[in-house]
Amino acid sequence: MIFSLVRVLFFVALVVLLTLSALWLMQADGGVVVAVADVEFTLGPLQAVIAALLFVLVVWLVFKLLSLLVATVRFLNGDETAITRYFSRRSERKGFEALADGMLALAAGEGRVAMSKASRAERYLHRPELTNLITAQAAEMTGDRARAEQVYRDLVTDDRTRFVGIRGLMRQRLEAGDTDTALKLAEKAFALKPKHEETQDLLLRLQAEHSDWAGARRTLGAKLRYGALPRDVHRRRDAVLALGEAREVVDEGKTIEAREAAIEANRLSPDLVPAAVMAARAYIEQGKPRYAARVIRKAWNAQPHPDLAAAYAEIHPEETPAERIRRFQNLTRLHPDHPETRMLLSELHIANEDFPAARRALGDLAVNDPTARALTNMAAIERGEGAEDRVVRAWLARALTARRGPQWVCDKCHGVHGEWAPVCDMCGGFDTLSWREAPAGKVALPAGVEMMPLLVDPRADTAESPAAEAAGTPETEVPPAEVVEDEPRVTDAAERKD
Repeated sequence: MIFSLVRVLFFVALVVLLTLSALWLMQADGGVVVAVADVEFTLGPLQAVIAALLFVLVVWLVFKLLSLLVATVRFLNGDETAITRYFSRRSERKGFEALADGMLALAAGEGRVAMSKASRAERYLHRPELTNLITAQAAEMTGDRARAEQVYRDLVTDDRTRFVGIRGLMRQRLEAGDTDTALKLAEKAFALKPKHEETQDLLLRLQAEHSDWAGARRTLGAKLRYGALPRDVHRRRDAVLALGEAREVVDEGKTIEAREAAIEANRLSPDLVPAAVMAARAYIEQGKPRYAARVIRKAWNAQPHPDLAAAYAEIHPEETPAERIRRFQNLTRLHPDHPETRMLLSELHIANEDFPAARRALGDLAVNDPTARALTNMAAIERGEGAEDRVVRAWLARALTARRGPQWVCDKCHGVHGEWAPVCDMCGGFDTLSWREAPAGKVALPAGVEMMPLLVDPRADTAESPAAEAAGTPETEVPPAEVVEDEPRVTDAAERKD
C-alpha cells in the first residue's frame, strides 16, 4: 500500500517537473539557428529540445535497421544470430510440448499416439536419447517388437544410453524365453552399472538357472559389497550357491572336489539341511564318522528333518536296531517333543519290533496331527501287535488321503518339490524352498517322507519284517468310496510313496 502511494507521488512529481520545464522553455528568450546550405531554421528553446529528441530517435532507428541488415546477412550465411536463437527457442518449446504429450499418452496406454508425439518431438529437439525411450516403450505397448528392438539397438550405440538399451533388449529376450542371450546381456549391464539392484538380482537368478554357481557367487559378493544385501542373508545364499556347486560336482563324478564343496557349503550355513546331509556323507566317505555325526547333530538342533536321520543312519549301516536306538539318542534328546523326533523314535522301535514302545513314542500324532507318515506308522504298529487286517487296512486307507506333512515348498509360487534345489523348477525363484506344510489344494510329491524303517532297518525289504508286512498286499482292489472304512485299500510301500 505504501509502495503504491510512493509510485503515485513520484509520477505526479515527474509530471509537474516536466510541465514547469516546458513553461520555462516557452518563456525563455533566444533560440537555436540551424543553417543547411542556403536555408536557415530558427528554433525556440522548446522547439530545439523537441528537435534534439527527434534526432536521437532517428539515429537509434538507423542503428537498429543496420543491425537487422547485418543479422540477416549472417543468418543467410549460416552464423548464429538472434534470429536463429529465436527459431531455436521456438522449436525447443514445441519439441518439449510434444515430448510431454508423448509421455502422457504413454502413461494413458495410447501407444500409437505416444509414438507420433515422440516422432514430432524428435523433429524439433534432435534428442534421440529422450525420444527413443518413449518410442521403444510405445512400440512394445502396440506389439511392434521389431521396432522396439531396433530402437533399443540405437540406444546401445550411445554411451549415455547404452545401459538403457541393453536393459531393454534383455527384457525382450526374457519375454521371448531366450535366457541364454538374456544372461549375456545381464552380464554386460552389470559391467556398466554394478550397483544397479535390479540388474544384480536378475543376473543372479539367470546364473543360478544356468548353474553358473561361481559367477552367481561373484554377483552375490557384489551385492554385499555395494550394500544391497545384509551380511546374514549373504552368508545363507552363498551357502546355497556353494551347495548347488557341490551337487553339480557330484553329478560330474569329481569325488574330492565334491567333498570339499559340500563341507564348504555346510561351513557357510550349518543349519541348511541339504548342506549338512551332503557334508555328513562326505565325511563318511573320508572315514570321519565323528565329524559326520557332529554336522548332523548341529543341523538337527536347528531343525529336525528326516534326511538328517537317514544320513545319521548311514554312519553305521551295519548296527542292529537296538544299537541304532541307543545311538540315535544323541539326536532324539535335542528336541524330544518335536513331531519329527516322535515319528523317528516310533520308526526305530518298529524296526526293533518293540511295538508298545513305538506306540508310546508316536503318542497322539496319528489323531491330532494325522499325516500320511504318522498313519502309516500306526498301521505298522497295529500289524506288529497282531491287530485284525481290517484295522490295519483302515489306517492305510486313511494314510492315502491324509496330508503328506512337511515338504519342500516354494515360498514364492507354493509349488511342492520332491527334493531340495537351489532354484525353484516352477517359478525360477532362487533360495525359495523351505521345509513346511504345503498349502491346501497342492498336490503332494514324495519328498523324503517314506517310512524310516526302509532306511534304518536292514530287514525292511524282507517279508519277515513287521513293517514290510504292514506294507501289505498290492493285489487288493480299491473299494468304493462309500465303504472305505470297512474295506480300505492296502497298498505296498512304493504305491504309498506315489
